[in-house]
Amino acid sequence: MLEGAYYNSKKTDDICDDVCGPQGSRAGLSMSRLRCILRGFDHKALLLLLVGVPLFIFALYLHGQKITYFLRPLWESPPKPFNIIPHYYHENVSMENQCKLHGWRIRETPRRVFDAVLFSNEVDILDIRWNELHPYVSEFVLLESNSTFTGQVKPLSFARNRDKFKFAEARLTYGVVGGRFVKGENPFVEESYQRVALDQLIRIAGIDEDDLLIMSDVDEIPSGHTIDLLRWCEEIPDKIHLELRNYLYSFQFYLDNKSWRASVHRYKPGKTRYAHFRQTDDLLADSGWHCSFCFRHIHEFAFKMKAYSHVDRVRFSYYLKPSRIQNVICRGADLFDMLPEEYTFQEIIAKLGPIPSSYSAIHLPGHILQNVDRYRYLLPGNCLRESG
Repeated sequence: MLEGAYYNSKKTDDICDDVCGPQGSRAGLSMSRLRCILRGFDHKALLLLLVGVPLFIFALYLHGQKITYFLRPLWESPPKPFNIIPHYYHENVSMENQCKLHGWRIRETPRRVFDAVLFSNEVDILDIRWNELHPYVSEFVLLESNSTFTGQVKPLSFARNRDKFKFAEARLTYGVVGGRFVKGENPFVEESYQRVALDQLIRIAGIDEDDLLIMSDVDEIPSGHTIDLLRWCEEIPDKIHLELRNYLYSFQFYLDNKSWRASVHRYKPGKTRYAHFRQTDDLLADSGWHCSFCFRHIHEFAFKMKAYSHVDRVRFSYYLKPSRIQNVICRGADLFDMLPEEYTFQEIIAKLGPIPSSYSAIHLPGHILQNVDRYRYLLPGNCLRESG
């Protein structure tokens, strides 16, 4: 019995030696050895390996950013919570009582207010912003550049449309800064450069100690009554962030109330610097609106996607296709096909999918409702955009 087993084993080895042995050409030898090696593998497992691995790599290429955002809670903790200050307001309540409700005293005269912005191409949103703040702002400060943050040449959009803002001309300090157009540079470097230039323009505008300075992007719009409260009340914090209602594409898609980068500062010469990051723990609740990517024309969406600091989110050229952009707007989906930027799995899962439509047009900037024919595209039920 043992002799038979030994004979069969030896016969098999001889066959393998015949196939994989040293005879023949080098190419033939290599192929023979490959066949010999593959003979020991499960062909189904091998097929899965050859097909599955490339598919996995391709899926990672397409959706890797989504995976990293979904796993964000594993390596990044939520930021320190804000000290949220309750916000009281009613049009029939006197300013003295409003200040008291916040634990502050009323001043004999209101502070001067300076509203300073970097401008790109948001002409409609700027019109809405300045009309909302016009009764309370002493000086509008606007800086624009011939360069986007990503180093692209751009037109001076405000200069071209300046006639539309004659109502603010008497209180306007306007400046232009030339772009540096450094190829391959991090967009945040150019953004920082332009914010330093805005600092200089604010000083040229004549700001003085204890004047209020609003630091926010054009589409981060403080409500007029919020600024009125802060200019009239004594003992307000030296720095205070504004909690804004977060909208996307229009006031139809309300996302949350987590927009906080807008801030108001009691100006201190030599110390106050224009910035767009967290500068204090104090946050005044329900203080206005942040309407992101709220444009009239499809080409304006594509321009911003390529121009702002997060240009790395445009991973594929078809993201800029007009028909896709229009479809995304009407669904309330994400232009960059990204997952929510949250710090807990619960919040990420709760925000998956398109933003639900809101049909409320209550407590929006008054200038929109006073000019509804012009700004209908920003109201619920009007998602279609002009091509431009």
